[in-house]
Amino acid sequence: MIAVSRFAVRCHNNVCRYVARTLATQTDGEVRIASVLKDKFPQATSLKVVDISGGCGAMYEIHIESEEFKGKRPVQQHQLVNQALKDEIQAMHGLRIFTGVPGE
Repeated sequence: MIAVSRFAVRCHNNVCRYVARTLATQTDGEVRIASVLKDKFPQATSLKVVDISGGCGAMYEIHIESEEFKGKRPVQQHQLVNQALKDEIQAMHGLRIFTGVPGE
């Protein structure tokens, strides 16, 4: 997958700014996390994993929609994602999770 533009947050001396990553392919971490999530949530209709740490793999943002989340509260949906990524999370500084059920 090739993205036209992505933004990463870079901080130096407590000053943070958004830095565009243009025409970048997915990082190894993005590919690895997406692969784990595809295996754990085979009914996912939408999945997007973005390294928001500037490519170093310290922080990711995940957007996933799957029928497996139907009937579950958002906190339960996030717990499922956290459980699926328990090994990967150990090496991360932060993780943003956005979940949903297709069509809702």
